[in-house]
Amino acid sequence: MHLDTDKMIEDFFIISVRNIRNRGIRSWLTMIGIFIGIAAIVSLISLGEGLQNAINEQFEILGHNLIYIMPGGAFGSGFSSAKLTEHDLKIIKKVRGVDIAGGMISKLAKIKFKDEVEYCFVSGIEPGDVQDILLEGTKIGIVRGQKRFKETDRYKAAVGYEYWTGNVFSDAVRVGDKIKINNKRFKVVAEVSRIGNSQDDKNIYIPLKTAKELFDVKDEYAMVLVRVKKNYDIEKVVEEIKKNLRRDRGLERGEEDFSVLTLEQMKEAVGVVLDAAQAVVIGMAFISLFVGGIGIMNTMYTSVLERTREIGVMKAVGARNSDIMLLFLIESGIIGVVGGIVGCLMGSLLSKIVEYTVTSLLDQTLIRASITPELITFSLVFSFIIGCISGMMPAMQASKLKPVDALRYE
Repeated sequence: MHLDTDKMIEDFFIISVRNIRNRGIRSWLTMIGIFIGIAAIVSLISLGEGLQNAINEQFEILGHNLIYIMPGGAFGSGFSSAKLTEHDLKIIKKVRGVDIAGGMISKLAKIKFKDEVEYCFVSGIEPGDVQDILLEGTKIGIVRGQKRFKETDRYKAAVGYEYWTGNVFSDAVRVGDKIKINNKRFKVVAEVSRIGNSQDDKNIYIPLKTAKELFDVKDEYAMVLVRVKKNYDIEKVVEEIKKNLRRDRGLERGEEDFSVLTLEQMKEAVGVVLDAAQAVVIGMAFISLFVGGIGIMNTMYTSVLERTREIGVMKAVGARNSDIMLLFLIESGIIGVVGGIVGCLMGSLLSKIVEYTVTSLLDQTLIRASITPELITFSLVFSFIIGCISGMMPAMQASKLKPVDALRYE
């Protein structure tokens, strides 16, 4: 009996494929909604996952035991006039669990190399503490040249990846070259490793004292970086920093004019935004799948009418209601799967086109398609289920036809 059942399903499969092929263009038109929906799901999920993975890699580069303190509200936003000063830095350094802390400033400046000019960010960093945080607490390193600024260094610069690979000026800026920053001549003494996004990789680093003089900045930091000691809970250190800064400034909880953030908090915040955006667009893709399901249902109802006499003959020679129902469910499932296969191909191609276009035009590696076997399997199974559900009612109608009435149908 088991062999008979297997043979019957095989025959039903052959019959279903033949019927779908015989309907020709109508079968392909039926699948359009499935094509579009599955293509949208595959492309959006693969790009979303790829973006999330790339962002996680960026955070891996920046380390896990770092805290960023910035003036203003969350993520340093808002138009607060509050500042971070040397006094604030001293308070932060006294917090239990803080290993080292240092301030830095960052300003947009005019960069001139030979006869070319670009406007990029220049960061002033402390030769001691901040360099230790950046070079030891993260995966950022010096590829070539002087490993650290000295306390006596003045007009020296370390250039980001985009400069020494020749992506900013016509010629690559290498160790030993001279550049001008806001019309002041600097000697390039180091080349910084790649971080992964073009803005950070276009950064130039100079000694903090020189930056304060160059940008006419007195007692003010754009950011304070903190490295937490090993075996200390980073969240407890964050709360302690907040409490001490609030007490010093006479502020209540919730009134902070500064932000204290960990990389984990930043990652979670970015993840929430990405998930929300992805959910909205995938919701729109499900509307397309719903329309595709209606199309399959309509086609299957038409198929039932066209094959009424065939159903009558099958029942007359002993086919059961369950056999008729299985035949039509297999057919609608195949329509769903074929639509899913084409949708997966379209979605994969679309996501790769987006990845290539963004990488080429913006020189960004953050958009990467992550097409996994799990995603393809899910899409195909889901499209098969959509097909079966859409064909359920027509299949039930076909199975309930009486042999005598079906044979008389014209």
